[in-house]
Amino acid sequence: METVLSSRGREVVIAGHRPFVIIGERINPTGRKVLAAEMKNGKMDRVRSDAIAQQAGGAHMLDVNAGIPAIDEAALLVATIKAVMEVSDLPICIDSSIIEALEAGLAAYQGKALVNSVTAEEERMERILPLVKKHGAAVIGWRTTRQASRWCRGALALARRIIERASDYGIPQEDVIIDPIAMTVAADPTCGGSLWKPCV
Repeated sequence: METVLSSRGREVVIAGHRPFVIIGERINPTGRKVLAAEMKNGKMDRVRSDAIAQQAGGAHMLDVNAGIPAIDEAALLVATIKAVMEVSDLPICIDSSIIEALEAGLAAYQGKALVNSVTAEEERMERILPLVKKHGAAVIGWRTTRQASRWCRGALALARRIIERASDYGIPQEDVIIDPIAMTVAADPTCGGSLWKPCV
């Protein structure tokens, strides 16, 4: 199975038998005060330079996030996506937890985007998956419960739920990418190998 993402002039294919796909994640105001302030004021110079630098550094796609508190995230996300498209032909991963922002970003994007992301909560799937279908996008699915992060059977059940619900909306299986979120021991000491159970 292959997931094909595109911009106006480029395609990227994500598949197990294909080379690793690098998604640049610098265009995100979280933890970047200067970038956040500039984006909030409508200044996109740093966004453009980050897009150019990541493409030059070998990124195959660019994740675009405009999550700044107390702003019109939908309008800002559209402006950010447009700024990126001015300087880069890499496909874009649209990254927002705000449904209205996702919808606006998908409408503004020229190509087949990747949506980051949908979880297995029914309410989230009911709101996000129709947008993915409407705009012909692909979507990242991931699980949020702590138990599922440790025991792979729980994670697999949530992944199946997302894939099945996506299918209900007419989204093909190849357009659902499951993120296993394999935490390192450094990030979470409880994720040591002895805590994992085999998926059999």
